[in-house]
Amino acid sequence: MAHITPDIEQRVWAYIGGVARAHKMTALQVGGFDDHIHALVMAPPTLSPSQIAQYLKGDSSKWIHETFPALRDFAWQEGYGAFTVSKSNLESVVSYIQKQREHHQQRGFQEEYLDFLQRHGVAYDERYVWG
Repeated sequence: MAHITPDIEQRVWAYIGGVARAHKMTALQVGGFDDHIHALVMAPPTLSPSQIAQYLKGDSSKWIHETFPALRDFAWQEGYGAFTVSKSNLESVVSYIQKQREHHQQRGFQEEYLDFLQRHGVAYDERYVWG
């Protein structure tokens, strides 16, 4: 499977910010690692979390396939997680997103995600978490 590499990631994150704008959202920070993104966006109440994920992942996938021929087989990780963030936590979330590449050198996404759910008391069934 093809992945987003450091040499193109800033272009991809910027494009996703543009996708957000095109759909009446404000991207406060976009970043990610290989096959998943973290996007801190302000969205109007008329957009559901599933619509937001569809726009960001769908529009960017199409652009990635068209812009980077070597990534024709690229696909974002299945599914999505959506969480609200209070204004008082914006700075720490922005910092977290900016450091994804270094962060995931020490911890895999799946381990981190399950830890996040457990730490915040979010009930889940692992059979459905990974698609």
